Amino acid sequence: QVQLVESGGGLVQTGGSLRLSCIASGRDISDDTMGWYRQAPDNGTDFLAMISGFGLTTYSDRVKGRATISRDNTQNAVFLQMNKLTLDDSSVYYCKNLHTKSWGPGTQVTVSS
Repeated sequence: QVQLVESGGGLVQTGGSLRLSCIASGRDISDDTMGWYRQAPDNGTDFLAMISGFGLTTYSDRVKGRATISRDNTQNAVFLQMNKLTLDDSSVYYCKNLHTKSWGPGTQVTVSS
């Protein structure tokens, strides 16, 4: 059973940047596809980005050009660098292991003007 814990959220001004981290324990995630999502206004989840075990990346149009997903297998972790943040980026951000379907508890990002 993999446990995922996100961190790096907080309060940031519009135009600013954040680097979110997702640390995994209980499983070696180096071969797993990992994704970042955020809570949608309707309480669903919006896909943001994913990275395969080979390092192939896919981005949602919501964040393409403003976000970079990466992984560090030595830390058993994945990261999401978000730039040029807007008020619409305020949300709870989650990482997900797409192999085990496990989610982390999320980290709050609040963007202020």
